[in-house]
Amino acid sequence: MFYEKPETRSGIHRMVFVLFRQLGRGTVFAPDMRHNFNCKNFARQYHLDIVSATYFNSQREAGSGGRRFRPEVRRE
Repeated sequence: MFYEKPETRSGIHRMVFVLFRQLGRGTVFAPDMRHNFNCKNFARQYHLDIVSATYFNSQREAGSGGRRFRPEVRRE
């Protein structure tokens, strides 16, 4: 498996990294779908221990086609 950088197309997305410890010598397969992924069920299925987890929020950079904000006009 290889690393894929986060490429948020719209909105804000939470990216989660989970570190598992493999207890045996079996093969672990990537999940077919990430939607509603459950870490506890995945760990139980492959006999893994969840060691650590962290997350960060990602959103599309300004000026790349996302939501437009108009600068505030000051009137004197």
